Amino acid sequence: MDLANLNAFIAIAETGSFSAAGERLHLTQPAVSKRIAGLEQQLDVRLFDRLGREVSLTEAGRALLPRAYQILNVLDDTRRALTNLTGEVTGRLTLATSHHIGLHRLPTLLRAFTKAYPDVALDIQFLDSEVAYEEILHGRAELAVITLAPEPHALVKAVKVWDDPLDFVAAPEHPLATQNNVSLADIAGYPAVFPGENTFTHHIVSGLCEAQGLKPNIAMSTNYMETIKMMVSIGLAWSVLPRTMLDEQVTAIPLPGIQLRRQLGYIVHTERTLSNAARAFMALLDGQAAGLEQSQAR
Repeated sequence: MDLANLNAFIAIAETGSFSAAGERLHLTQPAVSKRIAGLEQQLDVRLFDRLGREVSLTEAGRALLPRAYQILNVLDDTRRALTNLTGEVTGRLTLATSHHIGLHRLPTLLRAFTKAYPDVALDIQFLDSEVAYEEILHGRAELAVITLAPEPHALVKAVKVWDDPLDFVAAPEHPLATQNNVSLADIAGYPAVFPGENTFTHHIVSGLCEAQGLKPNIAMSTNYMETIKMMVSIGLAWSVLPRTMLDEQVTAIPLPGIQLRRQLGYIVHTERTLSNAARAFMALLDGQAAGLEQSQAR
């Protein structure tokens, strides 16, 4: 089975479009169509239904998709296993991370890694943490440094590196910042800006509100923490931000008896052979976690 044809099949299945698949693979649309035609001829089945510009998987296509992932993942694992035999830390490392972690947690580690292993080509993908989980599960990323899910997937190994306390915040001139004895019910009555509904942080905050029979007044939504901070700082809404982002632009709103936090760390696929480069980066992350634990124990 031709691997180039399989890659074209997966790209169409994921993007829902022959033209979008061509852009991802740097191919023309006719070239993509030719690859799919070759795969369909080889398997003697139709893989896609084409209704105008709409493309959907047939029953045969849906059956092939998980097997296509497995075939490509096994090949990648084989390549990594053979490369690992040399003991050298080289090659490409596909690393997925969120924008917030990439900006606020990883720069020092990335600098140390590139200095120690100059022969590694880093392919850094900035994604929402939830999307990064899918990249790991489908084998498109080898390592992800993200907000950890409360309940990780059975095929995902999750390792905590940072504890990330969260604070309710508002602009210094916001009514919530000038009141005494503010309650969660008080906060819920004002407009809020939240991360998207699919994010782990959103679930943490909304779960707290639901436990008290409250529904936050979500006026706006964005997954970028820096954008949320900007909206809060100009007085448009309140929100919840990592404590590391607090400064004179936003004020923490103390809520007695309420402490929110999330866990940041890395994830890998449990059935994937990791490259020497991935193992080296994980060692740096493990060292970071151990150092933080020692400093907190003092």
